[in-house]
Amino acid sequence: MRLDGVTAIVSGAASGLGEATAREFASYGATVVVADVDVDRGKAVADDISGTFVATDVRDEASVAAAVEQAANVGPPLRVAVCCAGIAPASRTVERDGTPHPADVFEDVLRINLIGTFNLVKHAASAIRGTQPTEDGDRGVIVMTASITATEGQVGQAAYAASKAGVAGLVLPVARDLAFAGIRVCCIAPGVFDTPLVGAMPKPQRAELARDIVYPRRLGRPPEYAAAARSIVENGYLNGMVLRLDGALRMPPM
Repeated sequence: MRLDGVTAIVSGAASGLGEATAREFASYGATVVVADVDVDRGKAVADDISGTFVATDVRDEASVAAAVEQAANVGPPLRVAVCCAGIAPASRTVERDGTPHPADVFEDVLRINLIGTFNLVKHAASAIRGTQPTEDGDRGVIVMTASITATEGQVGQAAYAASKAGVAGLVLPVARDLAFAGIRVCCIAPGVFDTPLVGAMPKPQRAELARDIVYPRRLGRPPEYAAAARSIVENGYLNGMVLRLDGALRMPPM
């Protein structure tokens, strides 16, 4: 599917992987809807790419539904949705002093990373289903974002790993669910990427993160994620797949 002449909605598009994806898609001719809770940064990104900003809290189904409705009415047909909204707070199941993992933290990670993803997936799919198919019978593509921590979660990542394992688990059944509508569904599982969260860390800590990456021995770059998302959209035979994007990294326990 070509990006030129379609609308794409990207959650978490005010920064990091989502921002890179929004910019990549716009550069290939897509009309991009930037969906994020960060109003100032989201508007700035949308202005830069001649897109549309919609304040969106993925935890709130009504907020997501409204964002998708707006995306479906900005002009070109809505055919692409990319789910990049997420958080990654760290907390052990039980801290060394005996304090158990805060329930509210665990629940919020699941609400944003997993339920928030599914909120966008189902509402975007519903809107895309109503479009006219292309000559190949395609109506659209949905790209989710998991993480290699879905299978290799480190110390302190119980909530994050559980949420991303849930996202990875959505891919095949959702792809099967949406086959009747001509909608493909894939997922990217990034390794360690140089996002704003990582960029705030001291240089020695950043170097430590790259230590176990096989090659290239550096952090991933958000445009590399964006290029992978674009490839999924453009390659009509990619479906029901979770793509690791990690420089052959296998996460150690710590």
